[in-house]
Amino acid sequence: MERPERAGAALGAQPRANGCSSAAHGALRNGYVRGLSAPDTQINHIVHNGGLYKRPFNEAFEETPMLVAVLTYVGYGVLTLFGYLRDFMRQWKIEKCQNATEREEQKDFVPLYQDFENFYNRNLYMRIRDSWNRPICSVPGAKVDMMERVSHDYNWTFTYTGRVIKDIINMGSYNYLGFAQKAGTCQEAAAKVLSHYGAGVCSTRQEMGNLDKHEELEKLVARFLGVESAMAYGMGFATNSMNIPALVGKGCLILSDELNHASLVLGARLSGATIRIFKHNNMQSLEKLLKDAIVHGQPRTRRPWKKILILVEGIYSMEGSIVRLPEVIALKKKYKSYLYLDEAHSIGALGPSGRGVVEYFGLNPKDVDVMMGTFTKSFGAAGGYIGGKKELIDYLRTYSHSAVYATSLSPPVVEQIITSMKCIMGEDGTTVGKARVQQLAENTRYFRRRLKEMGFIIYGNEDSPVVPLMLYMPAKIGAFGREMLKRNIGVVVVGFPATPIIESRARFCLSAAHTKEMLDTALKEINEVGDLLQLKYSRHRLVPLLDRPFDETTYEETED
Repeated sequence: MERPERAGAALGAQPRANGCSSAAHGALRNGYVRGLSAPDTQINHIVHNGGLYKRPFNEAFEETPMLVAVLTYVGYGVLTLFGYLRDFMRQWKIEKCQNATEREEQKDFVPLYQDFENFYNRNLYMRIRDSWNRPICSVPGAKVDMMERVSHDYNWTFTYTGRVIKDIINMGSYNYLGFAQKAGTCQEAAAKVLSHYGAGVCSTRQEMGNLDKHEELEKLVARFLGVESAMAYGMGFATNSMNIPALVGKGCLILSDELNHASLVLGARLSGATIRIFKHNNMQSLEKLLKDAIVHGQPRTRRPWKKILILVEGIYSMEGSIVRLPEVIALKKKYKSYLYLDEAHSIGALGPSGRGVVEYFGLNPKDVDVMMGTFTKSFGAAGGYIGGKKELIDYLRTYSHSAVYATSLSPPVVEQIITSMKCIMGEDGTTVGKARVQQLAENTRYFRRRLKEMGFIIYGNEDSPVVPLMLYMPAKIGAFGREMLKRNIGVVVVGFPATPIIESRARFCLSAAHTKEMLDTALKEINEVGDLLQLKYSRHRLVPLLDRPFDETTYEETED
């Protein structure tokens, strides 16, 4: 749904905000031009906020059409009814039961397996299970090879045919800058380090696992981020889940975006701190929680909170939205709280030189207390990092579970990160890294614009390489994935419980390795499948503007 914003008075006067010009026939909100006569008009926002933003910030979350929402609920209802019917048939041996059950000789024991808990997996997910876990047998670059598999029992089991499907255009991997490759400087450097150091370290950093390569990597990461110090970890998920408990605990308050990644959620829960959720990217909701936290303090005792930590992501991987970082930092400073920024998807993918969402908004890295990110996406490697003040990193080296108990990063992986990061920074003596960052930005805008022109509902920020295309109905989740694979396009489809029940989607991830020909081929097939499955739900059409600064797009509502 399109999200309103507080700058109503200024917008009523139709100013030129963030490079966006107003239109004659209606107020301009976030690139949307609508007539304002209808009382139920939905208004998307454009950020004004006293000059906090140095660039346009355009995000679209078009409302789900009412008929589509109703039909989606009906679809899930029908599937649930048939699920109960099939469970009844399995219970009476009319249909073969292939799901996990308690052993007959243990029927009087306290059950370890709750049958109803897996109702969704058994009766809904299993119908479209072939859309996930597809085995790839090549480098996850712009194109991939996939092992063909078939199921003869409605996706309970799979059999490999021995055939390999070649040259599938990969629209699902997080290979933002195209460093997932089997040839080139990164591969050569990693191979050289592999021959010298071997594949594993077999120890933690605090014992015998601290290599000179790890030290080199951390100094490079700190320089890349513009912070005093940094520390690298072997797993991106654990970087969040194991470090947040080291930073906050009982008597502390965590304010978490409602759409934060599972690793942030797990880390917050493990910390023992009080957790309160604010609406996604909604600064009014965040500020209200901050005010209440300061005014009321801790429950019962009313003592001040020991710490208040705000958890946000740079790019939200399911929504394609970008955090409103200038406003978050302004609130953080106003209410004297701390900020933890997860840049897993934004580092390398945003900013003129790929330094993430902080550079994208032209902000000072010192304003972010904890800068977290991963090496698994833009750098084509594995692991994660935390950057910040030297005191913070020294503390984490001693108290972080990931630092104390986890095995160190593999040396070839470290070299892959170092080589790719130096390429992005231009320290390899070439402009290849800068060109990749620019190519990703061009691919992102082109792909998003074309999908909107076709009439699909696309979520997220116009600069986000994560592009969700809304499918809604449960039957269309599997159908879209299968139809695209028939056309040699590999996509990721996502449904409940990873998304709200009526917001199933296909998620495309753009890469600098994608050529225009690849994107045009993918767009052509997406257009055909969209017509076949009737996925073009958008009620907006493109309106060309003579004055369109920053290549912005405006929309006008069409007659239904």
